[in-house]
Amino acid sequence: MGKLKMNKTNLIFTFLLFLFSIYVITGCSNDVTNSSNENNDGVWLIPEAEVFGGGPGRDGIPALFEPQFTSASSVNFLAPIDLVVGIRVGNTVRGYPHIVLDWHEIANDQIDQSFYSVTYCPLTGSAIGWNRKIDGSVTTFGVSGLLYNTNLLPYDRETGSNWSQMELLCVNGSRAGKIPETVPLIETTWESFKQMFPDSKIITTATGFSRSYGTYPYDDYKTNNDKLLFPINNKDSRLSAKTRVLGVKINQQSKAYRISSFTSTTTVIHDSLGGEQIVLVGNSSRNFATAFKRTASDGTLLTFTPVTGIGTAVLRDSDGTNYDLFGYGLDGPRQGQRLISLEESYIAYWFAWGTFHVGTEIYGM
Repeated sequence: MGKLKMNKTNLIFTFLLFLFSIYVITGCSNDVTNSSNENNDGVWLIPEAEVFGGGPGRDGIPALFEPQFTSASSVNFLAPIDLVVGIRVGNTVRGYPHIVLDWHEIANDQIDQSFYSVTYCPLTGSAIGWNRKIDGSVTTFGVSGLLYNTNLLPYDRETGSNWSQMELLCVNGSRAGKIPETVPLIETTWESFKQMFPDSKIITTATGFSRSYGTYPYDDYKTNNDKLLFPINNKDSRLSAKTRVLGVKINQQSKAYRISSFTSTTTVIHDSLGGEQIVLVGNSSRNFATAFKRTASDGTLLTFTPVTGIGTAVLRDSDGTNYDLFGYGLDGPRQGQRLISLEESYIAYWFAWGTFHVGTEIYGM
């Protein structure tokens, strides 16, 4: 097996993670069996010297399979400001709170014939949805225990190949070079999520694992701008490291939009990137931002205005259709239609987006 290098400055933290991994593994009531297809000794498409063992090892942080859900009205374990990752397939909306994803990082799920994984890295603050159907077969993703640029490397259980979440690439194994198909996600506070989607289902803390849900496992990491637990290969100091940004990449051009660039009332930004006209909608106090193409499926270039208030709609096009945060038309001429999402657009900490997208433009700077 190829050896993964580690800087001396990480030895103490690695020891602490080792202790944490013992807690993770021994605390499981339904441990996941390790895949026998570990491909760490194969060719890497990223520098192997920059791949670090995070401590717990493969499946030491257990991904979720067939998670349990409850109605939004029944949830009593979330605070109003807790962040929730959401997905919508047809008329079904599901939410995955950070306080659960902090401890599991991946939730493998299915709505009708849509097979997907919600991948979340608490160290980079990035939630990205992936289609689990690859090359015609359905797989599941697990936590490899490896990090690149302090970001999660999931592995697929069908082949044992390792994937880079924010690189959006399979970087090791028989599927090396494969690009994952992304699934649109949104992210906002629990208070906003339940106001927007009162009929949604929320993943519960009844995961089958004994965890301190609601207690962040990495101490003050989220709020300490000087704290990075593992090395990164490009430090961009134009913004504070833990600034939450919506990153967008189109045709090899990238731009970061600070959540604080949106006002405390819902704001719409029209912009262009990589030859595409796009629209962004966000709200700093409700902690959400997302982006769509301005061109509708029929080729019409739409212009948008924000919808204020606490209802489901967040933006309205010039023809009078209101849309929710997923881009679904709620009423008007385009009711039932969906705005076109961007293939690479998600929220992350600034240091992570800047590391993976060197020289990215920052909106407003």
